[in-house]
Amino acid sequence: MLDGLLARDRAVFEHFTHDASVLPMDFLPMWQRQFRRMKDKVSRSSWYGKHLDQDHLGHIKRRISDEGPLSTHDFDTKIEGKREMWKRPPHKICLDYLWYAGELATCHREGFTKFYDLAERVFPAHLRKREVADQAQIDWLCNAALDRIGIGTLGEIRKFWDAADVPEVAGWAERHRASLVPVEVQSADGVWTKAFAAPDIEDRIAAASPATSRLRILNPFDPAIRDRARLKRLFGYDYTVEMFVPAAKRQWGYYVYPLLEGDRLVGRIEVKADRVKGALTVQNLWWERGVKPTGPRMQKLESELVRLARLVGVDHVVWATHPA
Repeated sequence: MLDGLLARDRAVFEHFTHDASVLPMDFLPMWQRQFRRMKDKVSRSSWYGKHLDQDHLGHIKRRISDEGPLSTHDFDTKIEGKREMWKRPPHKICLDYLWYAGELATCHREGFTKFYDLAERVFPAHLRKREVADQAQIDWLCNAALDRIGIGTLGEIRKFWDAADVPEVAGWAERHRASLVPVEVQSADGVWTKAFAAPDIEDRIAAASPATSRLRILNPFDPAIRDRARLKRLFGYDYTVEMFVPAAKRQWGYYVYPLLEGDRLVGRIEVKADRVKGALTVQNLWWERGVKPTGPRMQKLESELVRLARLVGVDHVVWATHPA
């Protein structure tokens, strides 16, 4: 599905929000500042900045212009000095920089391998050439963020896309003060925090249906939980992605999914797919304090595991830990 939207239909593009993301192509005119921001940020970073070479950048762009889409495997520069986890060979640094800057774009992927092409050959001309004033882009980013989270502090609104600076978001709030709804939100610990709500917040609350009783396994990058500080403040749920934490220092595990039941985060689970054996293995399961593994709750979890197994293309679930 993603390949069709990205490579064939040009309905989405890849770039950087708070993390590497896939965005609707219609957002492109509102992303011009972000290309400039990321270009500047990468240029000034201690790692990328000192490894950028104008001749090398020009060479990469000429090759892609002449040969068509290329991946990092089409270049053969080597890592300089001692090999470390985050080190990249010079050509990868240059490809990243040109991609961040919006001069190159992801045109398709083969598995996890990203292929780069000139932005003008990927982005539709009518969107790429549309000029939108910086203030209008900032207003759009903030309005779109608040529309999606419903209620948030200025910091939470800024962090949703991470494509505007603190003073810019403050300026947006001042310009739109008349339409924003000031609110106070009670946190899980009872503390009240001042925030802003979308203009139609009362209608949203009135129209909201009760939370489903279904138990859901959430992706660690789900927008509902990505802002870990907001998640902990509102729901009292302390969650960290530990993929990049050394194994000996992990509290939970390499890839751990939060469990949402109704409107409450009730636990976390570590599962791993083994496509050779056709199995989804439950490696660990933890319930939050005060949550009991009742029969109905376990039945809901097992139903969700079956759905997850189907999604990832395996045919049965194996428990490597005791399910209780």
